[in-house]
Amino acid sequence: MGDSPAVKRARSSAPELATEAVLKRSEDLPVAEKVEVKGVDFNSRVELDTLMNSMLTTGFQATQLARAVNEINKMLDCRAQELPKENLDTLEDDPFIARRTNCTIFLGYTSNMGSSGVRDIIKFLVQHNLVDCLVTTAGGVEEDLIKCMAPTYLGEFSLRGQELRSKGINRIGNLLAPNDNYCKFEDWIIPVLDEMLKEQEATGIIWSPSKMISRFGERINDPSSIAYWAHKNQIPIFCPAITDGSIGDMLYFHSFRSPGLVVDLVQDIRRINSMAVKAQHSGMLILGGGVVKHHICNANLMRNGADFAVYINTGQEFDGSDSGASPDEAVSWGKIKAAAQPVKVCADASIAFPLLVSQTFAKCVHKNDAQ
Repeated sequence: MGDSPAVKRARSSAPELATEAVLKRSEDLPVAEKVEVKGVDFNSRVELDTLMNSMLTTGFQATQLARAVNEINKMLDCRAQELPKENLDTLEDDPFIARRTNCTIFLGYTSNMGSSGVRDIIKFLVQHNLVDCLVTTAGGVEEDLIKCMAPTYLGEFSLRGQELRSKGINRIGNLLAPNDNYCKFEDWIIPVLDEMLKEQEATGIIWSPSKMISRFGERINDPSSIAYWAHKNQIPIFCPAITDGSIGDMLYFHSFRSPGLVVDLVQDIRRINSMAVKAQHSGMLILGGGVVKHHICNANLMRNGADFAVYINTGQEFDGSDSGASPDEAVSWGKIKAAAQPVKVCADASIAFPLLVSQTFAKCVHKNDAQ
């Protein structure tokens, strides 16, 4: 196609260098499919599904979120397929490993997700058997359990630490957790640790973090709890940093009162790696970074990479941290398969995750309810 008359006049009258710089002809777009940018039209009534569908063509992180929806739905479609019989014949006796689907879904989340209302969404996924294992921090476990005893409250990011400390109130972003909550947690957990120690001495059982958390879920006996449903549905909760939080504080105090309780990390690294190695396909959904992100990725390295992956975090990769590392960096390590189409959403998970679940896991549950 030739130049327009206006372009021809500009080329004839303007300096040649400026003309070539400003009026450089376009080549083909370096994309497989041309998709026009277009936002939602609020001239008509807009439901959630319509809004979410519009995000794919909105651009920026809206498009990334829509791509994440597509990736999770591919993961769920794969999971719904029948597992080949030859794989069923190789299951181990461990019920956590034997809990097999055609796509093993690893869900990771940091402790602040348990502190916030995202906890209830994670509980929903575990309640309905939509994921196969969880990886979180000590805070992610204890915040879930503590909420069964006392609530966390909304506050402000601007509240001063000095004043809050004098009042015995802890701030988690713009959330407030009274210190009394942790005192109630101590009163609850110490007898459970006593029970576990007696069982160890009587039977020789060696506890692992996942076995410990399963016992917590059994003893809390509260359907609002992630750990409760994880125990009930035999979904392991892995916590490689089990001592990095109030649980660690309680283990410290307990070691003086009643020394001898053993918690073995090696059992759990074998368990999570075995889940990955024996997975027919695998998918990773990771909220935040740090140890939970790497623990899941490293387990999937054992099978030469996950087939599906979605990250939701605000970490940046300029400092070389694993928290901010892109999915493509994980490909270089063999933690995500080279043929995969992973998605990173750079957003606050408290906003992005509920929207993601509304278009993926929740639709699975309500579709089954309607049938």
